[in-house]
Amino acid sequence: MNNEITSLGIRFTKHRAKDQSPFERLFEIFKELITHTSGDFDEAIDWLRELDKEYVLTDENYTIDDFIEDLLQKAYIQPKGTGKGKGDGMSLTPKTEKLLREHALKQIFGKLKRSSSGNHKTNKIGQGEDHTGEFKAYQFGDALEKIALTESLKNAQIRSAGSDITLQQEDLVVENSYFKTQMSTVLMIDISHSMILYGEDRITPAKKVAMALAELITTRYPKDTLDILVFGNDARPIALKDIPYLEVGPFHTNTVAGLQLAMDILRRKKNSNKQIFMITDGKPSCLKLPDGSYYKNSVGLDEQIVEKCYTMARQAKKLNIPITTFMIAQDPYLQQFIRTFTEANRGKAFFTGLKGLGEMIFEDYEKNRKRKFE
Repeated sequence: MNNEITSLGIRFTKHRAKDQSPFERLFEIFKELITHTSGDFDEAIDWLRELDKEYVLTDENYTIDDFIEDLLQKAYIQPKGTGKGKGDGMSLTPKTEKLLREHALKQIFGKLKRSSSGNHKTNKIGQGEDHTGEFKAYQFGDALEKIALTESLKNAQIRSAGSDITLQQEDLVVENSYFKTQMSTVLMIDISHSMILYGEDRITPAKKVAMALAELITTRYPKDTLDILVFGNDARPIALKDIPYLEVGPFHTNTVAGLQLAMDILRRKKNSNKQIFMITDGKPSCLKLPDGSYYKNSVGLDEQIVEKCYTMARQAKKLNIPITTFMIAQDPYLQQFIRTFTEANRGKAFFTGLKGLGEMIFEDYEKNRKRKFE
C-alpha cells in the first residue's frame, strides 16, 4: 500500500497488495508515519486514524485499536518508559527500529541485485575472490587451489609439441585476483532549521538514507564501518538505533564542526580507505569560537565561515579522505560554494532534489570504490 499525506510528504493510494492481512496493510503505512513523526507513536497513530477516516482502511472486524494491540503483542511497541520514543503511551522496540532500517533499505535500494557480502575490490593483485582474467607463473607459496588447470595444461601441450604431455612446474599458472579491502564511511546529516523550511520535509528522506545505508553496510558489506553524525550549531555522533528519532532543531549550520568530528572519527579507523558523505541543503552559517561562543551569520555567504570550510576540505584531502556532498538546495550561489569546496577537497558533489537521493548515495558508495580500486 502506498501513502499520500501532503503535509507529511507521503503519497497514499488505495491499492492493496494481494494476500496482505489487515495488520500487514496498516503496518506498511505505520512504518512510514513513525519515520515522519520521529518516533512519536501517538502522533503516528493520530495520522493513521485520519487516514482511516478518509480511505476506510479498517472495518468492524479489524480496527485501529486492534492494530495497536497487535503491535504490542508482536513486540513492535512497548509501554512508555521501557524503550526510546516519544508520546505518552507507547514507544518503539529495537525490533521495530531494525524493521525501519530494513524498510528504508527496501524502498531505496530494493531494485539492486545482491552480490557476495562484505568486500570491495582494490587495484592490488593478490589471493582474493574476484578474478582478473589474467595469469601469472606459479611460484612457491601460491595456494594449490588457485592453479588454473586449463591454462596450465594448455602450456604443457604447447611445450610438449606433439610428444607425450607431461605437466611440469614451469607450465603452472595462477589466475590473478583482487585483494579485498574495507571502507570506513562517515555520513553527515544537516539538522539545521532549513531542513524543514519552505514547506518541504528534507530531514525524513535524509533519515531514510541513513537507515538504508546502515542496513546495507551491515548486511552486504559487514567488513565496512559506518558512523553517522548530525550537525547544527554543533556536531555530535548518533547511534544507529537513534536514527528514527532524529529531528531538526532551531540550529544554524556549523559545517566546520561536522567535518572536524568526521575526520576525528576517521583518524581512529585502521582502514586505509575512508570517505565522508555530507547531506546538506543550506549554506554554512555558524562557527564555534575558542571561548565556546558561536559566530553566526545567516546573511549570504560569510567569508570567515566559508574560508574555514575550504580549509577543512583541504585538510581532509591531505588525509586522503574524499568528501562527497549531496546538495539539495538549488540556489546558484550555494551551488558555487559547494563546487569550490569540492575542488579544494578533490571530492565529488551531487546537486539533487530529494527524489533519488538514496540511489545516488548508493551509486557513489559502490562506484566510488570501483573507480578508485579496480
